[in-house]
Amino acid sequence: MSTQIDRDRCKGCGLCVVFCPRHILKLEDGLNRAGYHPAVNHDLDACTACGLCAEMCPETGIRVTRRKKKPRG
Repeated sequence: MSTQIDRDRCKGCGLCVVFCPRHILKLEDGLNRAGYHPAVNHDLDACTACGLCAEMCPETGIRVTRRKKKPRG
C-alpha cells in the first residue's frame, strides 16, 4: 500500500491532513515550486491506503495504490 503525493500539484489546503484517520499526513515546512507547503506522508508504514486523502484532494494530487492479495492455493 502506498500514498503518492504530487508535491507540485499540492496547494497546501490541508484537507488530506484533516481527514486522514491515521493522522500520518502533515504539511511540509518547505515550499513547492508554486510556493505552497505541500502535504507529505510522514509514516509510510502506518498508511492503510483507505483513500480518504485522495478523495478529499481538490487538486487530484494524491494517488493511493493497494497491493493485490495473492490467491491462496
